[in-house]
Amino acid sequence: MGLGQRLARVFNPKRARHSITIEDLNSYFAALQSYYYTGTGLPYQQTLAGQPAEKAPDSFVAYAQQLYASNGPVFALTSVRMLAFSGIRFQFQRLSNGRPSQFFGSSELRILEHPWQGATTQDLLARMILDADLAGNSYWAVMDGELVRLRPDWVYIILQPRAVSGSGALGYKRIGYVYQEEGFGSGFDPVFIPTDEIIHFAPTPDPLATYRGMSWITPVIRELTNDKLMTRHQTKFFENGATPNLFIKLDAAVKFEDFLRFKEKFREDYEGVEKAYSTMVLGGGADATVVGADFNQMSFTSTQGRIETRLAAAARVPVTIVGFSEGLQGSSLNSGNFREARRELADMTMHPLWQNVCGSIEHILNFPNPYPGAAQNVRLWYDARDVPFLREDARDAAEITQVKASAISSLITSGYEAQSVVEAVVTEDLTRLRHTGLFSVQLQPPMTEQQEKQSVQGELVL
Repeated sequence: MGLGQRLARVFNPKRARHSITIEDLNSYFAALQSYYYTGTGLPYQQTLAGQPAEKAPDSFVAYAQQLYASNGPVFALTSVRMLAFSGIRFQFQRLSNGRPSQFFGSSELRILEHPWQGATTQDLLARMILDADLAGNSYWAVMDGELVRLRPDWVYIILQPRAVSGSGALGYKRIGYVYQEEGFGSGFDPVFIPTDEIIHFAPTPDPLATYRGMSWITPVIRELTNDKLMTRHQTKFFENGATPNLFIKLDAAVKFEDFLRFKEKFREDYEGVEKAYSTMVLGGGADATVVGADFNQMSFTSTQGRIETRLAAAARVPVTIVGFSEGLQGSSLNSGNFREARRELADMTMHPLWQNVCGSIEHILNFPNPYPGAAQNVRLWYDARDVPFLREDARDAAEITQVKASAISSLITSGYEAQSVVEAVVTEDLTRLRHTGLFSVQLQPPMTEQQEKQSVQGELVL
């Protein structure tokens, strides 16, 4: 059986939405391996049943449990990104000569407005950005008119070598995704999902993979480890009495058994938060010497503030917006600086993410043609006009509108057709201007010979 026949048998479109067996996968991988693939693949690739695949991230559970659910700075950053990212609406947008034009809605957007029962666009976007932040990837399959979330660490991206002459290969082509509930080896049958039936949102590319994304947390994992260690250090300070570390010296004549009893008694009387700041009474020749620091000297504010700033830089969230200590002092709190920080978050972080998610989603939609008879030129886009976070941009938008209105008025009074003026200003394409041939301020046509004679004779009535 040839490769094409085996592919058609294994991944027939009519059964692509249903579970496939390990035997089917092995048959497919064996066919590709015998036809294209030799060796163990590139170092960054893992294999699934012998076929190259980009492996799901192993760090997802650790990031979710040990960072997102138990680390304040990470939770704050992901929350800011989630709240800002999930505020938009999806709309179709007409393109006129390659330039963005009007927004319009369609029934095709219903799956994004109500992705599953009881959910909204905001629920969908919040889960997408959270998966992307923790795993670098967010996967959603289309099933029965709903979007079904696929846990990122249970998904493999299946690749096919791009064959060239001989046994060579020129990169890898993505041919689909394999998902197995509860992870590979769980006992559930793997499910193959074609590329045109899955949404894959990966805003930060992994440099060691072709299609897989990377979490923004990965480059700053050492900073997060240091932050947790400092927090643990402070916790231990309180657990051990919230007092300076002590070095207690006993007389050399004290027996070892008496030393152990003294040590146990001392801990019983003075260690622990409940016994903090109690008066210390020593006897038997014991000499206590402070060898540590008091709590004021132990303050890690400066060091932790720098760590938080580096985390915010990796997440592309200004520290002033998220409320970290280094963003809550000095000129950072000035209204102008805060406005610039908000604009930085919108322009440098949110808008690129929104553009990316639109491109990741649009291939699952059927695009309507709002102008029958004309060439279909429509894209899926985001409507951020109602995002509360961007309301301060309304002033800038009003100023831009005023400038455009002035330009429209000037062009119309110069003799250009009103409709062509509006189109040219909106699309920023002056080649769309069409002149009426009227030149006077009143836009009156030039006089004919008969009108000129009547004017001379005083017979022309306006």
